[in-house]
Amino acid sequence: MSAAESRRAQDSSSLGAHLVDDGCRFSLWAPRATRVELSLLELDRSQQNHDMAQQPDGTWLVHVPGVRAGQLYGYRVHGEWNPNRGMRFNPAKLLLDPYARAITAGVDYAGPIRDHTAESNYQPDTRDSASAVPLAVVVADGPAPTPLARRRPMSETVIYETHLSGYTHQHPQVPEHLRGTYGGLAYPAVVEHLVRTGITAVQLMPVHHFVSEPFVVGKGLTNFWGYNTLGFFAPHAAYSSMGTTGEQVLEFKQMVSTLHEAGIEVILDVVYNHTGEGGHEGPTLGYRGIDHGAYYRLTQDLHNDYDVTGCGNSVDTSHPAVLDMVLDSMRYWVTEMGVDGFRFDLATTLIRDAQHHVDQNHPFKQALAADPVFADIKLIAEPWDVGPFGYQVGNWGPGWAEHNDHFRDHVRDFWRGATHGVRELATRMAGSPDIFQTPGRDATAGINFVAVHDGFTLRDVVSYDVKHNDANGESNRDGSDNNHSWNHGWEGDTDDEALLDLRHRQIKNMMLSQVMAVGVPMLLAGDEIGRTQRGNNNAYCQDSPISWVHWEMADDWADVTSFTARALKLRAEQPLLRRPEFSGHDEILDADGEPTGRHRLAWLNGGAGEMGDADWADAGRRTLGMYVSDETDAFIVWLHAGPEPLDLVMPPAEWGAGHEVLLDSWSAPETDGTTGSAPTVLAPGETLTIPGRSSLVVRVHLAPSKAGADTLEA
Repeated sequence: MSAAESRRAQDSSSLGAHLVDDGCRFSLWAPRATRVELSLLELDRSQQNHDMAQQPDGTWLVHVPGVRAGQLYGYRVHGEWNPNRGMRFNPAKLLLDPYARAITAGVDYAGPIRDHTAESNYQPDTRDSASAVPLAVVVADGPAPTPLARRRPMSETVIYETHLSGYTHQHPQVPEHLRGTYGGLAYPAVVEHLVRTGITAVQLMPVHHFVSEPFVVGKGLTNFWGYNTLGFFAPHAAYSSMGTTGEQVLEFKQMVSTLHEAGIEVILDVVYNHTGEGGHEGPTLGYRGIDHGAYYRLTQDLHNDYDVTGCGNSVDTSHPAVLDMVLDSMRYWVTEMGVDGFRFDLATTLIRDAQHHVDQNHPFKQALAADPVFADIKLIAEPWDVGPFGYQVGNWGPGWAEHNDHFRDHVRDFWRGATHGVRELATRMAGSPDIFQTPGRDATAGINFVAVHDGFTLRDVVSYDVKHNDANGESNRDGSDNNHSWNHGWEGDTDDEALLDLRHRQIKNMMLSQVMAVGVPMLLAGDEIGRTQRGNNNAYCQDSPISWVHWEMADDWADVTSFTARALKLRAEQPLLRRPEFSGHDEILDADGEPTGRHRLAWLNGGAGEMGDADWADAGRRTLGMYVSDETDAFIVWLHAGPEPLDLVMPPAEWGAGHEVLLDSWSAPETDGTTGSAPTVLAPGETLTIPGRSSLVVRVHLAPSKAGADTLEA
């Protein structure tokens, strides 16, 4: 790190626009520029330019009296035009402030937004872009949102991944002017549903200000998901019901306060791996014009972007100033905007060194570990990118949680009958110790999910064999062909009651699998009320009913909604069902130190008791019981993916005196929320007949209760 870069790192929090008593101080880092102008703009795009003064650390400063909150601005950066050295300075292009706290207006892709023209042999395009680009907004400082009474440990966390706008776009109880906005997510009826379901943390798909890609706009569509960030400090303007000239900041904070008051944490899905400027032929909106060679990874000849994201460019966090920007952004969202964690999209990109190699000891990780701001913040990696050695599942180490795609794929396969036995199922249900049981980590390192935004919803997992992405305009070529799904004999929706009943049961089975597995469960918003994307597994460009949550279907899926809430309530009430540590086959001792015959973790075969070698070797086995126990409690989670009913035999007496069915996937809920079809308590060795493709949770009575004794005597 050079001296200038070191000074830059110390002073990075002063970058951007900051109001002072008599005006505003503007600061931009652009060490290779020869001149920088601040452009103050009016709504009609008329401009007043101010030269900025260069500082020894590579920043440029100017103080402008009279500037107030709501002022629109941008920068014009002069310097050498030498794309082969990563220098693409072009003062004709009005540039966004990388530290802008609010952004307004959109991109006119028909305007002169590229820094060169195709006909010019890579010479600068001197047409002014001011009328065609988004603008930064000066924002006044304000109080941070209401803090949480307590940030939950990961062992107590239930994550709910949702699209902020799509979640309330059709919500009948949310006023129309709030639907699809920050205020909509904070509306009482929405918060009540989250609390009633048992959600402890909402993970918001990108809410950093983003833009649509030119090829998406060209098809008449938009980037709905938001994985195309333009401003790492600015809440997405289109999600505001109050306005886009700073009001979005206030509305976001109000949303966070409301969720915090309900005990719900806010996790942001952040896209620090690339920006909305795309590849080297893309628009020049900010970073590229400030210093293309610093902000982006370049190929060896420094001419093209080195793309390990599949999105045209890759942010270069090996550069100290760029790394500072990412860290400053995170600090801002924690300290000023009140968020409680981050899920890093394509996280491996952030830990590549200057040679683009993956480095698990990268300064990015070191900085996060050393900064007290992030001491109790949830850090979740999507542990891969598309570059060499980009798949890093299990390698992130202490302090990190990771998406567990092994869990997703195997649980889907198990319930559709596409697995060889149950050995891997046991591994996944035990917290995937083969992946995450490394020094300094516990079982909460694994985020267990069956459905997320990029893929089928749970309803579509059980309703479609193949993707149906024609609405995306790519002739159904986009999206994965490897969905691990099964339509159960009919492609798409049906009125067949028997088939619908089976699909509902299968959704419950997968829901129970992820809720009861060791690790941290993550649900996809709307799965609990039967959300469908009509078989579209890549709805990134669908700001339409394909992507929106269909609240009008909730009544038809009330059994799944109730089941999900009861499963999460059971998990929340029973620490044994959410313990963070990895467990082995350790025997439980009694108060006198004598063996009880019970184990902290054991696997039952549904017949004679524990799984034996022959059971583990049986490729056709479709039934497994996960027995968890401590000194005072014990439970069994039974998973049966076979198509035929099963006579499930309760384990012998040394495992427990009685077995009480708490939750099953086939019984209709009673008005009190319980299920009424199963016996209250089953004795050791007693048989319970369960349907094909079903699951249940059993509480094991370690000493005969009066009810249990009556049952045993009978």
